[in-house]
Amino acid sequence: MFSTPLVNSNIDLKSYFIEQGLEEIVDASDAPGLSVNEMITETPYLPELEDLYRLHRFIIEQKRTTILEFGSGWSTLIFAHALRANKKAYSSEVATLRRNNPFEVHAVDNEKRFMKMAENRIPANLKGDTFFHFSEVQMVEFQGRFSTLYETLPLINPDFIYLDGPDQFNVINEISGFTTAHKDMMPMSCDILRLEHFLTPGTIIVVDGRAANARFLNANFQRGWSYVYEAPYDQHIFQLDEEPLGMHNKRQLDFYAS
Repeated sequence: MFSTPLVNSNIDLKSYFIEQGLEEIVDASDAPGLSVNEMITETPYLPELEDLYRLHRFIIEQKRTTILEFGSGWSTLIFAHALRANKKAYSSEVATLRRNNPFEVHAVDNEKRFMKMAENRIPANLKGDTFFHFSEVQMVEFQGRFSTLYETLPLINPDFIYLDGPDQFNVINEISGFTTAHKDMMPMSCDILRLEHFLTPGTIIVVDGRAANARFLNANFQRGWSYVYEAPYDQHIFQLDEEPLGMHNKRQLDFYAS
């Protein structure tokens, strides 16, 4: 398992984002947050500097090329910015790999209004590699277990997946009277499980909070995933730790390690 980015007292997070040209994240982070039971909100979630710093460093340090984000928000801007840094550093190397959506972030969301807010944060120089996809979310049964599923997904094979959606309350149906749209329930998506056998060794998944969903994934994965829970940041991290699928995947893994 790779080492993950640390946030320690020597890191001035506000200065880091200002140096990156992301001052708006710093400004927005100072607003008051939500209470513990304020789970349905009409305003976007505030940026959490520690989490965003880790995500930014994840993409750069692990040399990621293609991101699939479930949900959209401040993280979408962070991913787009980090991928642009990777594009500047590694475009010639990645051109020799089998990566057909290089340096792209694709965010799928079931909240049109919040998705539009996230889209409006993307500066003009990053818009060409940042894609937003609206999809309804429905209750389904995955191997006899209740879960949620986006109706449509972008056609990409990511090497980094960020699970921070969907909103558990905005689902379009019930099954046997059951739905996640209740404050005592929790998010429980199965989208990644359906994609699992297409993902290439080296793929990283970060689940933001959503402990029950992370455990659901861990209990149902069929391939060789390494897993760690980093409590200080409330993040669950998976890496597909298998032998290469073949020559092209071996070159991809060598690129990450170089």
